[in-house]
Amino acid sequence: MAPKWRDLADRLAEQIRNGEYAPGDQLPQIRELVESGEGSKATVNQAYKALETEGLVTSTRGRGTVVRPHTPLKRLGIARYDKAKWRDGDEVAFIADRVASGRSYDRNEQTQTVSRVKAPAVVAAAHGLPEGADVYARARLVKEGTQPTHTLTSYYRPEHVEGTRIVNPEPGPAGRGGGFRVLYDAGYEIDHMTEELFARVPTAEEAHLLQLSPGEWVMELHRTTRTADGTVVEFAIGVHAATRFAWSYDFKVPDSAKTLVEGERT
Repeated sequence: MAPKWRDLADRLAEQIRNGEYAPGDQLPQIRELVESGEGSKATVNQAYKALETEGLVTSTRGRGTVVRPHTPLKRLGIARYDKAKWRDGDEVAFIADRVASGRSYDRNEQTQTVSRVKAPAVVAAAHGLPEGADVYARARLVKEGTQPTHTLTSYYRPEHVEGTRIVNPEPGPAGRGGGFRVLYDAGYEIDHMTEELFARVPTAEEAHLLQLSPGEWVMELHRTTRTADGTVVEFAIGVHAATRFAWSYDFKVPDSAKTLVEGERT
């Protein structure tokens, strides 16, 4: 049999999912559930901690335990990098996610610092450089209103970005169209990229920076961006609050066998 706290957590989670408790609603006080026979103070407290770990509620001093007020942002896959968005318009990637999610945004919800640093091993390997070589690091913290959603640090070879808006530390995207437009104007048109994702426990610094609830995990993203000739023009590392995003991908399903046959015919 499941422990009593788990049974209580599961019943409350079901009530949240079926709408009995709406986003922003406060759950009963711990003493109320104790008085109604749901278990001891320790039992109810453990159930609430489980709900918080699962991303269903947040606990704040003065408000108690409330259902998370926002549905996750839709984090687009391929579509967020559509050239028409940043080359011909001004819809940089994080703004594309907000538009797709029907959420408002302010360009200055992205802050940044730019510095010339020694390339860590993973960055050097992505760029084909020796470890410790000079690279530019453009580190951003992105918020939705006052709540941080993720960090993203892009690493560039100095010869690709020296003297461009990419190394300007002013808040917000690097001008109209953002960093990809800057690279495009400099003669480095992005053509393809690789994204790798994995979940992990945040560091103490990340938990503080992203204002994470106890037990909340992060999704780490590694993005390698290349031109048509294979030149790596950006390697980025993102750290996303796991419960604040829903990852969305829409793509044509490949058929490598068909491609091979067509190649043999030609």
